[in-house]
Amino acid sequence: MLGFDEIAVAGRRHKYFRKVEEALAGLGARFHTPRVPAAAPVAVRAEQLCAVVNELPQGRVNVIAHSMGGLDARYAISRLGLGDRVASLVTIGTPHQGTPVADLGAGIVSAGVSRALAKVIDVRALHDLTTGALERFNREVPDVAGVAYCSIVGRCALSQTNPLLWPSHAYLSARAGANDGLVPSSSQAWGKVIREIDADHWAQIGWSLSFDAVGLYEDILRELAGLGF
Repeated sequence: MLGFDEIAVAGRRHKYFRKVEEALAGLGARFHTPRVPAAAPVAVRAEQLCAVVNELPQGRVNVIAHSMGGLDARYAISRLGLGDRVASLVTIGTPHQGTPVADLGAGIVSAGVSRALAKVIDVRALHDLTTGALERFNREVPDVAGVAYCSIVGRCALSQTNPLLWPSHAYLSARAGANDGLVPSSSQAWGKVIREIDADHWAQIGWSLSFDAVGLYEDILRELAGLGF
């Protein structure tokens, strides 16, 4: 939610997965970064993901998805037929069981208000990330045979978290225990957990000087290679 493919900061352009693609370019993998609506519901974002993947050359792809992107990918694979194109899905910091932060936000902005605001600013994604919505999602969006589902679970001590995430980290700590500043660690596991990392939600995609995000994605590529992808 509220993700981007590229953004300008202090006059310089940065990709969402900051410096990751550039650093891994020499490892022989080809990268594509789909752009989906930043705050649209999962179903809408998943349709856009399908469109992008289906435009790629024939063959199966490995999807690495951060945060809400993991839900988009699961929906696209299970409900929109993308399973034929996807060999593996690795989710990072994805709220597979929802997050109390979304519960709090959805309590402030009701579903009816979200629909009314959709033509001005789309915040319907907030309701798709609640714990109740994900309970229904997990019943209705089963895994697809032949796709390898893997996940990376993040957590971070408050002192090591970006200060902008301190309020949500404290809120989650009181209600759900360990978290990455936006998603409880207990919500992030899906399929095979291949790594547990000490990184807040933004550090996971390279927006921190104290966490080696490039090293994380190198490990992911090695893991995928080890699984035969």
